[in-house]
Amino acid sequence: MAALHTQVLVVGAGPVGLTLANILGMHGVRTVLVERNASTVGEPRAVSIDDESLRTMQYIGLDEEVRRRIVPGYGSYYFSARGRCFAKVVPDTLEYGFPRRSAFRQPILEAQLREGLERFDCVDVRFETNVEGVRDAGTHVIGQLDSGEITAEYAVACDGARSPVREALGIAMSGSTYDCKWLIVDLAGSTDRFRHTRVFCDPARPGLALPGPEGTRRYEFMLLPGEDADAVLDEANVRRLLGRHSEEDARLEIVRKVIYHFHARLAQRWRAGRIFLAGDAAHLSPPFAGQGMNSGLRDAQNLGWKLAWRLRGELGDALLDTYETERKPHAAALIQMAVRMGQVMMPRSALRAFATQTAFRALSLYRPARDYVMQMKYKPPPRFAEGLVCGDAGAALRGRMFVQPRVETHDGSTVLLDERLGKGFAVVEWHDGVLANARCGDRPLGARLIRVIPRDHRFVGGAGDFDEVRDASGAIGSLFESAGIRGVVVRPDRYVAACLARDSDAGECDRMLASLSGERSPWIARHITGEP
Repeated sequence: MAALHTQVLVVGAGPVGLTLANILGMHGVRTVLVERNASTVGEPRAVSIDDESLRTMQYIGLDEEVRRRIVPGYGSYYFSARGRCFAKVVPDTLEYGFPRRSAFRQPILEAQLREGLERFDCVDVRFETNVEGVRDAGTHVIGQLDSGEITAEYAVACDGARSPVREALGIAMSGSTYDCKWLIVDLAGSTDRFRHTRVFCDPARPGLALPGPEGTRRYEFMLLPGEDADAVLDEANVRRLLGRHSEEDARLEIVRKVIYHFHARLAQRWRAGRIFLAGDAAHLSPPFAGQGMNSGLRDAQNLGWKLAWRLRGELGDALLDTYETERKPHAAALIQMAVRMGQVMMPRSALRAFATQTAFRALSLYRPARDYVMQMKYKPPPRFAEGLVCGDAGAALRGRMFVQPRVETHDGSTVLLDERLGKGFAVVEWHDGVLANARCGDRPLGARLIRVIPRDHRFVGGAGDFDEVRDASGAIGSLFESAGIRGVVVRPDRYVAACLARDSDAGECDRMLASLSGERSPWIARHITGEP
């Protein structure tokens, strides 16, 4: 093979690598995606996709395709050893535009993401390609493939929990490995209409049953101390375990049965010069919260647009340092949540199970506590205190993912907010703000302006140098009112980079955008200094 030259080398074509390649392709970044296997996975692995990940699918234009093949909006019912349901977690909020949790099949999602890459001439996908080494050469990255050498400006290792790239870089993982193993059983042909997860909090055999799309179902059983893995995997034993919960499921086709050892670990650093880690290469989580793959997709969304803006020269290299700064604390928080959920799901004694169930019953008597559990408010919100943020106003919103309600357009149709934000920076301002009446022209970082009118107002005239939508649900107005602001600067990954104080002038927004850019643009420099 002749020497390859590209902008970004992505190693690993799992959900994270495929999503990252779609983001880069959408922004016109020349990308080579390499995968040692012959194709995307054919067996089910991850089974839960959350609202933030579906928002990422929306960002790359695949949300409608993905949503056709999922079970949207499932929850969890927790059962005692006697079969009594003692807690329900069934969130129905749509804060980011999609259900909090949906069931999916990883082979289907990966195939959809791979097909999505066919839209981009700038993305070169190479399966059955081994990466024998990746090293930072200072001004570029050199990758040694079994088919030849490749040079790139940056490389991202999405090559899994045993990441060869991470190992070669000498980056250690810190954390712990669970001292127990779990049996995973995937079934096909289920006719069970129950759409939620059943969690069996039985000290004699903790387990759960998860719904899947198109008649699929997954069971997970904790192995008990001293049990032999081979004996547990025996088909007769597997069907006996299934039969404890469903005679029908015990007769279904077994698609896969495997023993897993769970981990709660973080890479000590996520960047080595021009090489980055993402997904399982950077963090490993127990599956109890269903956040392993979802955390990886957050990595892809956070890093993908930053690489694109850096490669276009619109933002400096320091921007890429914010990837670990922003993502690592949230990934760590979700791992700890998964650990705590595991303690509820797998009680080690009858006494501990009784105490947990009693506590849940007590919480159910107090509505705020019940809603806290029911709506999954215990899930650490996506938020960062440091990174690509600026300003002092709206501290409660700055660094948080912005809401995505449905908004009404001039033609009377309703759409999710992101459909109007575009793929870059955007400024969302309340109708009585000052930007819409300020001078026209390009804003720093190419930011789009979206003016929001209250739901009891009507559209008057054309929008001019901005887009205009009605706050059909009242969610945006309520958020601005509670935060004491008149607008926000939203990044491409839908996080709030800055908030506009109510008394700020028209130039404040441009000054914030300039601050975010590091004042590297000649246009911004002229604008700040007042030069012609």
